[in-house]
This record gives sequence, C-alpha cells and structure tokens, in this order.
Amino acid sequence: MQNFLKINDNDNVVVALNAIPQGESITVEVSGQSRQITAREEIPAGHKMAVCDIPAGGEVIKYGYRIGNAKEEIPAGAWIHTHNVGTALGDLLEYSYEPVTVEENVTEDATFMGFNRPDGKVGVRNEIWIIPTVGCVNNVATAIARQAGAFVKGSVEDVIAFPHPYGCSQMGDDQEHTRTILADLINHPNAGGVLVLGLGCENSNIDVLKPYIGEYDENRVKFLVAQESEDEIADAVEIIKGLIDYAADFKREPISVSKLVIGMKCGGSDGLSGITANPLVGRFSDLLISKGGTTILTEVPEMFGAETILMNRCANEELFHKTVDLINDFKNYFKSHNQTIYENPSPGNKKGGISTLEDKSLGCTQKSGSALVKGVLQYGERVQTPGLNLLSAPGNDLVAATALAAAGAHIVLFTTGRGTPFASPVPTVKIATNSRLAGKKSNWIDFNAGVLVEDKSMAQETEHLFDYVVEVASGRQVCSEAAGFHDMAIFKQGVTL
Repeated sequence: MQNFLKINDNDNVVVALNAIPQGESITVEVSGQSRQITAREEIPAGHKMAVCDIPAGGEVIKYGYRIGNAKEEIPAGAWIHTHNVGTALGDLLEYSYEPVTVEENVTEDATFMGFNRPDGKVGVRNEIWIIPTVGCVNNVATAIARQAGAFVKGSVEDVIAFPHPYGCSQMGDDQEHTRTILADLINHPNAGGVLVLGLGCENSNIDVLKPYIGEYDENRVKFLVAQESEDEIADAVEIIKGLIDYAADFKREPISVSKLVIGMKCGGSDGLSGITANPLVGRFSDLLISKGGTTILTEVPEMFGAETILMNRCANEELFHKTVDLINDFKNYFKSHNQTIYENPSPGNKKGGISTLEDKSLGCTQKSGSALVKGVLQYGERVQTPGLNLLSAPGNDLVAATALAAAGAHIVLFTTGRGTPFASPVPTVKIATNSRLAGKKSNWIDFNAGVLVEDKSMAQETEHLFDYVVEVASGRQVCSEAAGFHDMAIFKQGVTL
C-alpha cells in the first residue's frame, strides 16, 4: 500500500495515508510529469504535503478545489496545515445557478424486513417511545422506561425515554422548534407506540402540543399529565403495557428499499474522511436513490466552501434559491450572535489533518454523492420527496442526528475519524474512516471504510455497506443500540426565560 494519495489531478498537495518521515521521497505526477518530492519534515497520517512550490497568497488545491490560501511561501515537500494555510471564504456571497447534467440511474429493487404501519409509513424498529413535553419530567420518563421494559414482548424491541431540557421558558421560534421536533418524533414510524408525558404547567403542555402532532392513532399514541396523577410512574407503566399489547402484533415483512429514508452525518472528521468514509456514503446514497429511496444531508455550516457543488446539482431553480437561503440563513444566524462564520474546523479535526473549513466542507459534502438535489428542508420539516434532500441543522452531532430522525430518517449513517459513542433516536451506524480506529474502538464502530486505502475497492465496499444497512433496517442492532444508548438533542437558538 502506498503511503500517500493525490485525490485529483489538479491538486497541488497529497494526503499522507501513513506518516511520511522527514527525508523520505515520493514519486507523484505533477502537471502531467512524474516528479520526486522529498518530505522536508514529517508529514503526519491524514495531513497534506505540498507537491510543488506554492507562493504566498497562492491557492492550496485539494479535491480539485481551493481549500484556502497560503499564508506564506510553501516549498514542495512542506507540511501544509493551519500554520501556513488559511481560509479564503467570505461572509454572505452572491450565487448564480449553473446546473450540471446528472445522469439519473435506475437499478433493481431490493427489500428489507420492516414494519408496515396503518398510516402507510414503514418502520425499521418496533419500539415504545416515551416523549417528555418538558425537561421537568425527564427523570420520571427514565424511571418509567426502566420499569416498563420488564413487560416487553412479541415484536416489541424496547421501551425508550428521550429526555431533553426544553419545552418551557422558551420564546418565539425557539419554542416552535421544540414543539415541532417533539411532534416529529411522536409521529416517527420506528415507534410502534408512544407515551407523551407532560408535567401540566409547561408552555408546551400536551394540549398545546396536540395541534403540532396532527391526526394520530389513539391506539398508538397515549398521553399522561403528571400533575393530574396520584402516581404518574405506576399509571404510565399501565399505559405502556397497553401500548406494548398494541405494538406486539406488528410483524416484520419484506418492504421495498424505496421506502427507506437514510440520514447522513459526519463528526470527529480526519484527513481520511473525504477519501474513504464520506465518498463511500455518497456512493451508497446514489445506489439507494437509484432504487427509489431517499437520503438526507445536513450540517449546513459544514457545507460552507462547497455549497456551489450542491447548488448546481439542484433539480430546478426553485431548489437552488432554497439552497442559497439555507446557506445564507445559517451565516446570518452566526452574524446575529456576533460569531465568526468560519470558526471551524474543531481541534480534533485539525489533529486529524483538516486545515480549513473548505477542506472540511469539501470532504463533508462528498456524502451527498452525485445525485440531483430533490428537496430542501427547514429545521423540523419532514421529508416529502424521494431522492437527495438537504436539511437545515447545525454541525453539532447530537442536534443534527436528532434533526435527521425528526425529518423522517429511519437510520443515520455517521462517518468519523476520531470515534464517538453517541446515539440518536434512530439506529446510528458509525463508519470509521480508518482501520486503526475501527480496531481500537470496535465497541463504537459498526463499519470500517478504512479498507478503501488498503485492499478493497469502492464498488465492492458500496455493495457491502448497502447490504449492511439492509441488515440494520431488518433488525440488526448497531453498537450504540447494543450498549443501550439512545440520545436526542433539540437546536436551542433563543432566549431562556
């Protein structure tokens, strides 16, 4: 296996797949000619080395795009990182729609073993969810789930509480977003039954929340106001016994993968994220879409610097303008709080080899594959259109993964170069960018994309990942589920009273 990779012919850097020692020479093609480049210093794994002289202010090119400008003259063989390259991005930008031609492929259908719901939706899990309307009843919800779990039977897989700190002391859009996300989760088809647990005096009490939920199956969704009960835990357990009786009758049956909705997210990225795991998820997305399925890409601040790639793949001009708003609204959000728009990448990203936000974004957006953008969703909006969708949410892992679940994702694919044990309301598949992480944290990592720089082909691993996702959709637990982890987080944007 070679120790470096030049991603695009036009790049003026290579990425070290393994550390390149100082004084070691590599042979690489530059401007159509084979050149020998000697490392002037050790180049850590995942980091970049210049393959030609780059003048001060010159563009540093990776993935075939500018990832920043040189802060100083950078000679061939030098380590390129935050000390000598900086972002070239500005604030609000003007965009023009320059659509690209995308071939829309159709491939043979496949099936998974899932749950058909009476309302026409499908689920990949048959769980009982406890959704608190307010943080005041979080511990009560957890206690209920712990006791009610003893009564699980039939096809019911678990009883899960989703504590959160919101639902009261919020104002305006902030409170609206909380109500919308809670309603989205209540309506999620992975839950065979739902107990909505209220306190009684909160802003987002059950009566206020019901219009956001809309029409619901009274057999599937039950409500309990703790202040109106003498023993809310005992009463709730009895309600959940009834929900389990209802949900236990659902059975797994073959369902077309065209019904699957898969969320796509990355976190703790490293220098291999844009080379292994993210492109692999992009290829998976293209494959699922070719079978009529749906994928959702989020973490808008990590589109900055690569947004025009997505804009020009919008299926029509209306979607292009929605994507422009998606980007600029998030930039204005930062500006309204007097924060730097490009305060990214994180310390862990930098340690892994990512130098600028453009570097991170160009790797991040590879999860979108090559399909046309068919939908653009606001935070809390549920997906309606098959194909690739963009969702407004921040880069924060728990907030973004919850937003994907609320938008309708049955499963979240989460790529990572550093590793994380977190979960979300739906099965969250951790995909390692490198084999070292996959080996070290096998209790966190579900799938290893690091083999793509070892001995496996992209086509081979795309099929492998697709088959794995079908297994998860059919009931196979991911690591975080096996550990009993179930997280949720709501995007807090406003004033707390």
